[in-house]
This record gives sequence, C-alpha cells and structure tokens, in this order.
Amino acid sequence: MKRSLIILFAAVISMVAAADLLDDITSGKFKPNTPEVMVTLSDGEHYAVLQDGNILALSYRTGQVSDTLFNSVIADDAKRSIVEQLPEIEGFLLSQDDRYILLYGNSKGIFRRSFVAEYYLYDTRRHTLRPLSPQMPVRDPLFSPDGKYIAFVRDNNLFIHKVDYNTEVAVTTDGKQDTLYNGAADWLYEEEFGTTALYTFSPDSKTLAFIKLDDTEVPEYTWIEYLDENGHALSKPVEKRLRYPKAGQQNPKASLCLYDTYYKSVKTISLPEQEDSYLPRLRWTTQRESTDKQKEAPVAELAVLRLNRDQNKQEVFLVNPKSTLSRLLYKEECKTSWVDYDCFDQWQWLSDNSFIVVSDKGGYRQAYLYGSQGNEKQLLTKERRDVTAVYGYDEQTQTLFFQAATTALTRDVYAQNVKKGQLSRLTSNDGCHSAVFGKGYKYAVLHSQSVTDPGTWTVIDRKGTVLRTLLDNKDVMASARAAGLPTKEFFSFATERGDTLNGWMLRPASASLPAATLLMQYSGPASQQVLNRWRIDWEEYLAAQEGVLCVCVDPRGTNARGRDFRSLTYMNIGELEAEDQISAAEYLVRSGLADNKHIGIWGWSYGGYQTIRTLLNKQSPFVCGMAVAPVTDWRLYDSAYTERYMRRPQVNESGYDNASLMPMAENLNARLLLVHGLADDNVHVQNTMLLTEVLTAKGKQFEMQLYPDDNHFLRKRSNYSHLYQRLLTFLRSAL
Repeated sequence: MKRSLIILFAAVISMVAAADLLDDITSGKFKPNTPEVMVTLSDGEHYAVLQDGNILALSYRTGQVSDTLFNSVIADDAKRSIVEQLPEIEGFLLSQDDRYILLYGNSKGIFRRSFVAEYYLYDTRRHTLRPLSPQMPVRDPLFSPDGKYIAFVRDNNLFIHKVDYNTEVAVTTDGKQDTLYNGAADWLYEEEFGTTALYTFSPDSKTLAFIKLDDTEVPEYTWIEYLDENGHALSKPVEKRLRYPKAGQQNPKASLCLYDTYYKSVKTISLPEQEDSYLPRLRWTTQRESTDKQKEAPVAELAVLRLNRDQNKQEVFLVNPKSTLSRLLYKEECKTSWVDYDCFDQWQWLSDNSFIVVSDKGGYRQAYLYGSQGNEKQLLTKERRDVTAVYGYDEQTQTLFFQAATTALTRDVYAQNVKKGQLSRLTSNDGCHSAVFGKGYKYAVLHSQSVTDPGTWTVIDRKGTVLRTLLDNKDVMASARAAGLPTKEFFSFATERGDTLNGWMLRPASASLPAATLLMQYSGPASQQVLNRWRIDWEEYLAAQEGVLCVCVDPRGTNARGRDFRSLTYMNIGELEAEDQISAAEYLVRSGLADNKHIGIWGWSYGGYQTIRTLLNKQSPFVCGMAVAPVTDWRLYDSAYTERYMRRPQVNESGYDNASLMPMAENLNARLLLVHGLADDNVHVQNTMLLTEVLTAKGKQFEMQLYPDDNHFLRKRSNYSHLYQRLLTFLRSAL
C-alpha cells in the first residue's frame, strides 16, 4: 500500500510539473527579451530610448547617456500640471532634426496593427509640452521633413497640426466610419498590405500626398458578440459589422490625392486605367539641388505603386506635384506567378533620382540599379539567393546594406560595395540575423538568433565589428535547459516526385523509436516555418513530456528558395502542400522515426486549412488532426490575399473548386478537432460552420471547440491557455 501511494504521489507530481511546463510555454516564459525601441538620431552617432518615462540619448559606440531629451520629472511648478496630465508613456516619435518629440499613451487598437492614442508634443529647445490636438485620440501622426507640420488622422479625416502656431487644419472633411478613409488604411489594406497609414509629405514639406479609400460598395460581414469587456454576459447580444471583401467581391476604390499646404487645396490625381486596382504604397523621390542659381530647384516627384486586381502586374508612376501629370516609370508583369508588392518597400532612391529596385524577375529576389528614366543599368546582387531586406545605400562609399537568405534556413547581413564589386558578410554565426542601421550607416543594431540562441542584440560598425552587447538572453537559455526542452534538429529529404524539402524535428527523450508523431505546419504561399531561429511552442512540451516526435516540413510554395519554387502552388493552393505533408509522414516512417499507426497533424489559419486538406486526401496516413481557425473554402476569404495566389474565382473557378474542402469531406477517416473564435474578423467562423454542416450530412464525426467573442489569435481572457489544454486532451486520446 505504501509503495502504491508513493508511486501515485510521484505520478501526480509529474503531471503537475508537466502542466506547469505547458503553462510556462503558453504564457511566454521562454520568449526572448528585447531591448528598448531605439530611434536613431540625426547625427548617426546616437539613438534615443524610452526608460522609466524619460527619453534619453545614448551613444551607439559606448552606450553612455549623452543627453536627456525628455524628463518626466519637472521641477518647475508652472510646467508640472501638463506633465501630470500625461498618460503613461507607451512610445514616442521624433522629428527629423530631433527637436520635437511626440509622446503617446492610452492607446486602443483598431485592427491588427493600427491604434488610436493620446499624443503630446514636446519641444526640446523651449521645454514646452502640449497636447497635439484638442480632440483626441488620433492615429498615425507624421512629422513633415522641416518639422513645421504634423499630419494625423481622426475619424477617418486627415488633419495638419501647425507646430509654430499650435493650430490645426482639416485636410478632408468627408471621412466616414467604416466607409470612407482619408489617409488611413481600411481593414483590407492593413491586413494584406501591412500598412496603417497611406500618406506622406514631400521632401520640401509643401505637399501631403494621400490615398482615399471608398468602401461604400464593399460587402459587410457580421457576427454576434455575447460578452462585455470583462467577460460578463450582455443583457442583449451585440451585432458587429466589418467591411470585408471576399474573393471576387467588390474591393475598396482607391484614389490618389495631393494636398497643398500653402493653398490648402486638395487635388485628385487621375492615373491611367485605374479601375479596380490597389494603391498600397507612396514614396517621394529625392529633392535635388539646383545647379543654376537663377532657377528653382527641381521638384521631387511622387512614386505611386499600383497593383492590378490579380496582383501579377506592378506599375510605378511618377507624379509631378505642381503639374499633377503622371508618367509610367517602371512595370513588371508575370504570367506564372504574382508580383511581390513588398519588394517595393526595399526600393531606394538616390540623390540623382536613379533608384535601386528589388525584384525576383530573374528567378531570385535581387537588387538592380535603375536610371532616373526607368532604364535598367546594373545587377547589384549577383548571387542566386533571395534578398530578403534592403537596409539602405550609402552613396558616399557606394555600398548597399542588405539581408539575404544565405541558405533557405538562414539569414545574413551583407555589405555590397558596388564600385569595387566586393561583397562582405557582416554576420558570422549560423542562424538568422537582421539589422537596423542608424543614419549615415556608421552603426547598426544587430539581432542574431538560432535554435540554440534565444536572441543576442549587439551594436556593430559598418564592417560588422561588434562594439558592445545590448542583450544576450542567457537567462532564457538557462531556463529552457533547466526545463529539459529539446533542441530542433534540421533535416531534408527527397519526395517520390524528386522535390527536396526542408524540415526540423524534436526528438522525444523518453520514448523509444518509432514514436507517436505530430506534424505541425503552416504551409501558406511564401511562408516559412523551417528556419534556424528561436521559437519555443507547445511542440517542445510534447517532445519533452509526452514522448511525441514533433516535426515541421515546409512544402512546395514556401519561401527563400527562389521564385520557381515559391510559385509552384500558384492558382492551385492546397493540393501540392498536402502531397508534401503526406510524403513527410511516409519518410519519417521509412526512417524508423514515426509509428505509422500514431501520426497526427495540426495547424492554425492556413495551417488549419492545410491540416484538413491533408486529412481529406485519400492517401493520408494521419490518424488525427487539429485545425485552429481554418479556411475551408477560399471563396470565403479576403480578396487581396486569396486573389494574389489564386486570381479571382471568375477566372479560376476550377482552382477554387479544387481548393475547397467541402466536396472532399466524405474522405474524412481520421479524428478531427475544429477550433474557432466566434468573433474572428480574419478567418470567419462561417468557414468552420459550413464544413461542419457538410461533415454532418456525410455522417462524419468530429469534435469542435468554440470561443465566444474572441478573434483569430484567441488571446482574450484565459482562452489561449485553455486552447492548448484542449489540444493536449484531444491529442492524448486520438494519437
């Protein structure tokens, strides 16, 4: 009896420890620490940070404090009252000359990235502090280059605050909530083009260019919310509405406008064949100095990125703000893939208005030098690997600083001397490295991580020499080791079709092989999960505590292997990725790693879709699957994302039919858990509900977990922790 009690007690202790580990992982215990946000100052030698409510200027090289730009403790009683009105400072913005600081707090989210907040303007010379506007909150304030104006959005209208006079002028007055956006991104532009603000000042601060989005004809999606902010039941459920264009439906209408800050007039610019296209980016060319003292300096022009509805054609127009005439500068079109809009974010304009283009037109994302008239002059990055970010171009030394995929699994920072043709790798250790350069490219903050390094932050010079360490996360690494978390092992294998795929695995320490196996994946177009970086998720728990072999494989269509590999699933998403996940499972069985009677698969969002799609393949070896927030028919998902990879249903009906899960629901022969938030504004719960109807009609049993009032990320209240306990409960019984 005593021995039985001891064994039972030990088992209980083990279960509690395991539950604690899962809670530690889902609560973010092993998430790396990051340094304070560092804003480069105009001299390129210093940066500003927010510490304890104060904004300090520090030296890149030494880390020593050189100045206090803002002090939250003010001795002068005359100024104390305004400081006491400040909310808790969450962040700040600087004018280009570092004189003015915008402090903000009391922020409230709008969509995924956007938020409104209370902003206060501080003058570092006069030591004055005042509200940015008498009516707050506002969103996305932007300093003009000369520091005299601050543009911002309130209630979908654009305003300009005149710094010298402490007054504001309404640029627009026709803004309407959820319908007409002036300078602000609507849901679609924010979600699928990664932007919140669509306005920018000219280099001379005389013109504010902005995009107007008209969502009047965009269909609405509605859902019901049942709880208040504290999770208490509402006496009457509330109906929520969102303008959300599904694939093939009416999109927002985008138009380009220019506001003259002197004449206070708005002009709408007509671009040729503008109907039904996207205008997701605005950039100004360089303001050049006049070579003739008798003549006015050449005016900078506005570069406007336009994508056609199918996103396989990209055009860049130059608009003269004085004449308002436009001309086509650059055009790129692809018949077998989409054109990456985010390549435009890497473009760099030089002082003579030549410009650096990033494009995958040659098979890989590479950097090219173009003349001011749009003529290609030179290929700058000749290596056949994807350039993943351009940090800038130093004209004085003719050096391009960029990030590239040295291998599909790694990212490194490089300096390319264009004049000498010399390429220097500024990073040395294996893993993923990224950089943020200060003005003048004298220094950069380098972030390095790998599966064995939670994240090291250092300051380097332009040659890659480490000057000092900001943060090393050794404590996080120690915690992971103390918890017995396994380390990811990378592998690759060839499928029966001849494709080589990359993967990682977490071997269970306590289980003999072959072991029960779970594949996690996302699998979406141009995504990537198999990278040499630090990511601790519940897979580490499953391997450490549950004896499960956890594996992830990037299928065809994923990133950092060139355009041809990335576009293999174009117009037919879902099918090839499912074949590759099945091939991965079969490879693991052949290798003696996986038990062929105990293999599961799971994923979230696109990964949820791909989980179900793989289970419904007649060749599927998986005995169970868990799909969180899955798309089930791509006609139900938003236009910009879906049409980028599938074009519109009107021109690719067979592709949409083939990608839908409904017609193949009768093939389900595995246990399935469906999870969805009822207030998911991204992947609507309609997807899950329609699939459940078909599964029910086909007599297929499944399990389902719903979370009221929660969105795509299931982070409200205790939902996230509950979700993983639910997944674990299912997995223990199904795998």
